[in-house]
Amino acid sequence: MDLRTLTGEIIALVGAAFLFLGALGLSRMPDIYNRMQSGTKATTLGNILTLTGLGIMRPEWFPKIALIALFVLLTNPISSHALARAAHRSGVPLTRGSVRDDLEEHEGDGDSGGRGRRA
Repeated sequence: MDLRTLTGEIIALVGAAFLFLGALGLSRMPDIYNRMQSGTKATTLGNILTLTGLGIMRPEWFPKIALIALFVLLTNPISSHALARAAHRSGVPLTRGSVRDDLEEHEGDGDSGGRGRRA
């Protein structure tokens, strides 16, 4: 086994660990907003690291893998933001331990009608 393959495998393994931690965060966090944050951040990094490891192991695949990684890097945070905003507007409550709702404070007396506050 050469150094390039070993390096790619280690980076892919670290990426897989982040993907596992993201899945664990989805099951352990108390409300949808915390789940979305842990899932998005960990899976974005996990996907990029896994793809980078594959690109190191197979250099001929690297241009395609770079495009996939760029797509993941751009779409994961945007889709997570849109889902969290939709959940907030539809009135999904925060967990009891939440101390602040920045979106509610920012929208003020907008169209949310007081929804999205603590349960």
